[in-house]
Amino acid sequence: MIEFYSFGKLIFNGETYTKDLIILCNKQDIKVIPNWWRKEGHFLQNVDLEDVWSFSPEYLVVGTGANGCMKVAQEVLDKAKKLNIQVISQLTAQAVDTFNNLLKQGKKIAGVFHLTC
Repeated sequence: MIEFYSFGKLIFNGETYTKDLIILCNKQDIKVIPNWWRKEGHFLQNVDLEDVWSFSPEYLVVGTGANGCMKVAQEVLDKAKKLNIQVISQLTAQAVDTFNNLLKQGKKIAGVFHLTC
């Protein structure tokens, strides 16, 4: 569970993260990829999601930042559709709630979170 999020800080399973991250969850299996960088900073592309694509989640929850500065490329939406992955893109605070709700439902999910702007 994500216990806390505020600008620049996210707490997941008791661990504090201050840089962008990816969380992959499948029932009991959880993998965190900290210090996640994108090729073009505020523009999410397929190349930034190799770990997500190989994980094959049911849902990809994208936290676009506190103010929504990170944009999702159309190629990401197209690839997700092809792989039958539902993409939910929201401000990070909302994405945290969505991620937690899907986690409670036992869904196979990937969360990618931009923690600042």
